[in-house]
Amino acid sequence: MVKFEFQVKDSAGLLPEAAGKLVRETILCTSKVRIRKGEKSGDAKLIFHVLSLSAKAGDILELSLQGEKEQEEAARLKEFIEMNL
Repeated sequence: MVKFEFQVKDSAGLLPEAAGKLVRETILCTSKVRIRKGEKSGDAKLIFHVLSLSAKAGDILELSLQGEKEQEEAARLKEFIEMNL
């Protein structure tokens, strides 16, 4: 299992458009991808789970990946997040 954290940088938080981009990117992963904020967590491949976290600017989110290609997929997601979120 690979885990990494990232901070929500947009002043409006993780809005549906940005959340949708993240979900589309995680769907490309063969690994299971979970997203967590505090005690709440969900499947990062499902938009409702991502939006239910109600992530605001400055919040720290954690992604965890589990699968055969978890290392390379985590690296790709980190890069995507840095460039797009």
